[in-house]
Amino acid sequence: MSIEVNNETEFDVDLQDVNKLAESVMSAMFLHPETEVSIVFIDEEAMSALHVQWMDLEGPTDVMSFPMDELRPGTEKAPGENGILGDIVICPTVAEAQAKAGGHSTHDEILLLTTHGLLHLMGFDHMEPAEKEEMFTLQRRLLESYTGRPAPKETVE
Repeated sequence: MSIEVNNETEFDVDLQDVNKLAESVMSAMFLHPETEVSIVFIDEEAMSALHVQWMDLEGPTDVMSFPMDELRPGTEKAPGENGILGDIVICPTVAEAQAKAGGHSTHDEILLLTTHGLLHLMGFDHMEPAEKEEMFTLQRRLLESYTGRPAPKETVE
Protein backbone atom coordinates (compact mmCIF):
# COMPACT_ATOMS: atom_id res chain seq x y z
CA MET A 1 0.00 0.00 0.00
CA SER A 2 1.20 3.48 -0.78
CA ILE A 3 -0.34 5.78 1.82
CA GLU A 4 0.66 9.42 1.97
CA VAL A 5 -0.47 11.34 5.05
CA ASN A 6 0.23 15.06 5.41
CA ASN A 7 -0.74 17.69 7.95
CA GLU A 8 -1.02 21.20 6.51
CA THR A 9 -2.32 22.63 9.79
CA GLU A 10 -0.88 23.61 13.17
CA PHE A 11 -3.13 20.97 14.78
CA ASP A 12 -1.30 18.03 16.38
CA VAL A 13 -2.34 14.91 14.44
CA ASP A 14 -0.85 11.44 14.97
CA LEU A 15 0.04 10.89 11.32
CA GLN A 16 1.69 7.54 11.99
CA ASP A 17 -1.47 6.12 13.57
CA VAL A 18 -3.63 7.48 10.73
CA ASN A 19 -1.27 5.77 8.28
CA LYS A 20 -1.46 2.47 10.17
CA LEU A 21 -5.26 2.68 10.33
CA ALA A 22 -5.47 3.33 6.57
CA GLU A 23 -3.24 0.33 5.91
CA SER A 24 -5.40 -1.82 8.20
CA VAL A 25 -8.65 -0.76 6.52
CA MET A 26 -7.28 -1.15 3.00
CA SER A 27 -5.92 -4.62 3.81
CA ALA A 28 -9.18 -5.69 5.46
CA MET A 29 -11.04 -4.61 2.32
CA PHE A 30 -8.63 -6.64 0.17
CA LEU A 31 -7.43 -3.73 -1.92
CA HIS A 32 -4.49 -4.42 -4.22
CA PRO A 33 -1.20 -4.24 -2.27
CA GLU A 34 0.04 -1.39 -4.50
CA THR A 35 -3.09 0.76 -4.13
CA GLU A 36 -2.33 4.45 -3.51
CA VAL A 37 -4.22 6.90 -1.29
CA SER A 38 -3.54 10.38 0.03
CA ILE A 39 -4.86 11.77 3.32
CA VAL A 40 -4.39 15.48 4.02
CA PHE A 41 -5.32 17.49 7.10
CA ILE A 42 -6.32 21.05 6.21
CA ASP A 43 -7.58 24.12 8.07
CA GLU A 44 -11.14 25.43 8.14
CA GLU A 45 -10.51 28.05 5.46
CA ALA A 46 -9.19 25.50 2.96
CA MET A 47 -11.97 23.03 3.83
CA SER A 48 -14.61 25.74 3.41
CA ALA A 49 -13.27 26.52 -0.06
CA LEU A 50 -13.41 22.84 -1.06
CA HIS A 51 -16.88 22.46 0.46
CA VAL A 52 -18.21 25.34 -1.65
CA GLN A 53 -16.36 24.25 -4.79
CA TRP A 54 -17.43 20.59 -4.74
CA MET A 55 -20.65 20.49 -2.71
CA ASP A 56 -21.94 24.06 -3.09
CA LEU A 57 -22.24 24.23 0.71
CA GLU A 58 -20.93 27.05 2.90
CA GLY A 59 -18.59 26.53 5.82
CA PRO A 60 -16.08 23.84 6.71
CA THR A 61 -17.00 20.18 6.95
CA ASP A 62 -15.24 17.32 8.70
CA VAL A 63 -14.14 15.08 5.83
CA MET A 64 -14.32 15.01 2.04
CA SER A 65 -13.32 12.18 -0.28
CA PHE A 66 -12.21 12.47 -3.89
CA PRO A 67 -12.12 9.07 -5.64
CA MET A 68 -9.75 8.58 -8.55
CA ASP A 69 -9.83 5.14 -10.20
CA GLU A 70 -13.17 4.02 -8.71
CA LEU A 71 -11.52 1.04 -7.04
CA ARG A 72 -13.75 -1.39 -5.20
CA PRO A 73 -13.00 -3.85 -2.39
CA GLY A 74 -11.75 -7.27 -3.38
CA THR A 75 -11.85 -10.63 -1.68
CA GLU A 76 -9.19 -12.77 -0.06
CA LYS A 77 -8.88 -14.84 -3.26
CA ALA A 78 -9.28 -11.92 -5.66
CA PRO A 79 -7.83 -8.63 -4.39
CA GLY A 80 -9.13 -5.41 -5.90
CA GLU A 81 -7.52 -3.86 -8.96
CA ASN A 82 -4.32 -1.84 -8.70
CA GLY A 83 -4.63 1.92 -8.96
CA ILE A 84 -5.12 5.19 -7.15
CA LEU A 85 -7.91 5.05 -4.59
CA GLY A 86 -8.05 8.84 -4.28
CA ASP A 87 -7.68 11.67 -1.79
CA ILE A 88 -9.21 12.32 1.60
CA VAL A 89 -9.17 15.73 3.25
CA ILE A 90 -9.95 16.10 6.95
CA CYS A 91 -10.36 19.28 8.98
CA PRO A 92 -9.01 18.52 12.48
CA THR A 93 -10.64 21.55 14.12
CA VAL A 94 -14.07 20.40 12.92
CA ALA A 95 -13.15 16.88 14.12
CA GLU A 96 -12.23 18.35 17.51
CA ALA A 97 -15.63 20.06 17.86
CA GLN A 98 -17.45 16.87 16.86
CA ALA A 99 -15.38 14.82 19.31
CA LYS A 100 -16.27 17.18 22.16
CA ALA A 101 -19.96 16.98 21.23
CA GLY A 102 -19.73 13.18 21.03
CA GLY A 103 -17.83 12.78 24.28
CA HIS A 104 -14.72 11.11 22.85
CA SER A 105 -11.18 12.11 21.90
CA THR A 106 -10.25 14.13 18.84
CA HIS A 107 -7.88 11.33 17.84
CA ASP A 108 -10.74 8.81 17.87
CA GLU A 109 -12.80 11.21 15.75
CA ILE A 110 -9.95 11.56 13.27
CA LEU A 111 -9.67 7.76 13.01
CA LEU A 112 -13.44 7.55 12.47
CA LEU A 113 -13.30 10.21 9.74
CA THR A 114 -10.35 8.48 8.07
CA THR A 115 -12.24 5.18 7.97
CA HIS A 116 -15.35 6.97 6.71
CA GLY A 117 -13.39 8.70 3.96
CA LEU A 118 -11.73 5.46 2.86
CA LEU A 119 -15.10 3.73 2.58
CA HIS A 120 -16.41 6.57 0.43
CA LEU A 121 -13.40 6.15 -1.85
CA MET A 122 -14.34 2.47 -2.22
CA GLY A 123 -17.85 3.35 -3.35
CA PHE A 124 -19.79 3.14 -0.10
CA ASP A 125 -22.39 5.81 0.62
CA HIS A 126 -25.03 6.68 3.22
CA MET A 127 -27.73 8.52 1.30
CA GLU A 128 -30.33 5.75 1.66
CA PRO A 129 -31.14 4.02 4.97
CA ALA A 130 -29.94 0.58 3.79
CA GLU A 131 -26.70 2.07 2.43
CA LYS A 132 -26.15 3.97 5.66
CA GLU A 133 -26.66 0.84 7.76
CA GLU A 134 -24.21 -1.13 5.60
CA MET A 135 -21.56 1.60 5.54
CA PHE A 136 -21.75 2.55 9.21
CA THR A 137 -21.76 -1.09 10.36
CA LEU A 138 -18.67 -1.79 8.26
CA GLN A 139 -17.05 1.45 9.43
CA ARG A 140 -17.64 0.50 13.07
CA ARG A 141 -16.30 -3.05 12.51
CA LEU A 142 -13.13 -1.84 10.76
CA LEU A 143 -12.43 0.81 13.37
CA GLU A 144 -13.02 -1.54 16.30
CA SER A 145 -10.84 -4.19 14.68
CA TYR A 146 -8.02 -1.66 14.43
CA THR A 147 -8.31 -0.02 17.86
CA GLY A 148 -9.48 -3.03 19.86
CA ARG A 149 -12.14 -0.93 21.59
CA PRO A 150 -15.67 0.28 20.82
CA ALA A 151 -15.88 2.85 18.06
CA PRO A 152 -17.15 6.32 18.93
CA LYS A 153 -20.69 7.18 17.93
CA GLU A 154 -20.77 8.30 14.32
CA THR A 155 -20.81 12.05 13.94
CA VAL A 156 -20.71 12.02 10.15
CA GLU A 157 -24.07 11.99 8.48
